[in-house]
Parts: sequence; structure tokens; C-alpha cells
Amino acid sequence: MSATQPTDSLNVDAAVRDRYGAAAEAAEPALCCPVSYDAKYLKVIPDEIIERDYGCGDPSQYLKPGDHVLDLGSGGGKICYIASQVVGPDGYVVGVDINDQMLKLARQYQDEVASRIGFRNTDFRKGRIQDLQLNMELFEQHLQQHPVSSAADWLAADEAAAELREKSPLVASDSMDAVVSNCVLNLVRNEDRYQLFAEVFRVLKRGGRAIISDIVSDEDVPTNLQNNAELWSGCISGAFREDRFLEAFEAAGFYGLEIVNRQEEAWAVVDGIEFRSLTVRAWKGKEGPCLDRHQAVIYNGPWKTVTDDDGHKLFRGERMAVCDKTFKLYTSAPYADQMTPIVPVDDIPIEQAANFDCRRSERRDPKFTKQGKPKLDLLPGTDCCGTTDCC
Repeated sequence: MSATQPTDSLNVDAAVRDRYGAAAEAAEPALCCPVSYDAKYLKVIPDEIIERDYGCGDPSQYLKPGDHVLDLGSGGGKICYIASQVVGPDGYVVGVDINDQMLKLARQYQDEVASRIGFRNTDFRKGRIQDLQLNMELFEQHLQQHPVSSAADWLAADEAAAELREKSPLVASDSMDAVVSNCVLNLVRNEDRYQLFAEVFRVLKRGGRAIISDIVSDEDVPTNLQNNAELWSGCISGAFREDRFLEAFEAAGFYGLEIVNRQEEAWAVVDGIEFRSLTVRAWKGKEGPCLDRHQAVIYNGPWKTVTDDDGHKLFRGERMAVCDKTFKLYTSAPYADQMTPIVPVDDIPIEQAANFDCRRSERRDPKFTKQGKPKLDLLPGTDCCGTTDCC
């Protein structure tokens, strides 16, 4: 996911842990870029959390009431406490962070914030965002009872971790409506990033979405900058290249990618490379078989043609044949307001639907969607086209 890899001379995990541990104790303005949040949500959040928040965007503005939300790298909890108000008492917010100082800061104000907003719907858990299966606090309890002092102990601990992942996952599969993150993915080692995106995909429900704010670069970051601990922990040298950030979502199986916010002016420039904030929204739910129920969609425009993430090509104003799965995708976010759905008169039960070849961009003959509809050759209540010439 990056053109170059940092060498062993930089311990990324240690650099990030040390810097953010210190930043939990005292505010560090140089970490990430200033962000404006909706002031009405900040009123209930203690100043200590606000002062020690380090982000580059506001993914919480894309949440909705009732959402179950996971915040990756939740830090002091600011985004979680904003999100808790957005999703309301019917929603739920889980923050995951590996830094003990940050978790302590977030957890100590849970009762206070709950009292101010009238309900408690937040939970802060210890774990690595690239491994959302391993509950680190449960694993630490195991290690306290079974210290590691030999290779055999290490193998036993590894087996215990695998069992925890399976039986007591930190975040269950298909459990979240939304996964958000604010300037954290760039802190993860390059070699862990495929697993990171796979984990985001795993925990989302079908139809769920990831809303990620992160720092991206306009060029590849060279190795010498990637080996700089201050630049990496400062959200710079671990930045995704802008186009590859989107490619990472695609590779994980997401569709409908949108850049919902892009910082116009660069936040930082290092060796001529521009670094800026980017917020991307991506959706889960295109997996599954392609079955033909004679549905069609008309792309409304404004582009003459468009191609989706699976290679389907749509021509403006034309009835395009789609499978049932794609029809459902196109008639919901983020496509719905760009499409006119065409449903057949005679419904074809899903169990009777034939396989559909989604590799082709095929027009749908109107006779398929109106098949079974009675023919109406006369206007109601008239004798037109009879013995007179009124037609």
C-alpha cells in the first residue's frame, strides 16, 4: 500500500506509543491539523479531552441516529462522545485504542458525559486497530496468570491469543453500521495495512459504511522520511498516497467510494511533498451471487457514461440490465438519487431467478419489465380508432 517500506531502523509501534502516551498527559498542538466541529456537541465534553484531541477531520457528521459505531484509534474519546450524541440513545459507540493513557482519559469521563446528555452509550476497549479480534485486556489477564519466560510459553500465549480471537473477539463480525477513524490509519505500519482494511470490512454489517479521515500525500513518501520517528508519529511520513488510499478500500471489497471532504491547502509540506486531510466514505455489501429478476435501472446523469466498482457501465438515459444484488445497491446510498429503478410487472421470486452475467453491460429490453402487463389500446371511455377518424 506504499511504494516504499520503512526499514528496521524505525520501530513504528514504539514511536507512536511513546508520542501519543505523552500527548495524553499534555496537549501537543503539532499533532495533526486543526478541525472545526459542531459546537453544540462539544458543550458536554470536558476541556481536558478537547485539548488532547488529535485529528484531521470530522467523520461523525456522516453518522445517523441509531447507528452502532466503531471508532478506530479513539484516543481521548472526543469523536466517540460527539458520535454518542449523534446516534442517540438507540445507538451505540465503541472506541478502540491501544494506548493506556488515552484509554484512561476517555474512560474517566464516561459517567460525567452520560449525565450531561441523559444516557450512556459508549464503550472503550483496548486493542490494536489492525487486529480487532484480540481483546488486549483479556490477553493481558492471561499473561499475568501465565508469564512468558521461554519459547514454549510464547507459543502457548500465541495459542491463547488465537482462542480469544475466536471465542471472545474485541469486535464481532458484521456488528457495526459505521466504522470511523480520525487521523489514525497512517500511524499503522505499512505491512499491517491490508489486515487493517480487512478488519474494518469484517466488523461492518452488510450495507454498513466506513468513514475515514486521514492525512494523505500527493507523492510517494521516500524511505528516509518514513524512517523519521517524529514525522511518522506526527501523521506525516506514514501517510497514504492519495490515490492509493482509495485503492486500499477497493482491495478490501468496498464499493461506492466517495471523497466527502478534501483539504484544499496543504496542511504540511516536507521536501516538496504536500500532506493534507482527506475524508473518504465507502460501503460494504456487494458480495453475493448475481441473479436475474428482470430488473433495470436508468442512470439519470449528468455524465454521459459511468462505470461502477465492478465494471458495470451505465449509459445515461438507457435501461441497463442489472442483477438483483446490483439493483439493491443502486437503489440505496450512495447511488439512489442518480438512478431511476425499473421493476418488472411480474415479480420473479429470488429462488426462481436465473444466474446473471454481471461482466456484461447489457441493455434491458422493455418487454422484459412490462411482461404480463395487460395491453391497453384504447383510452378509457372513448371510441377512438373505431369508425371515426378521431385518432
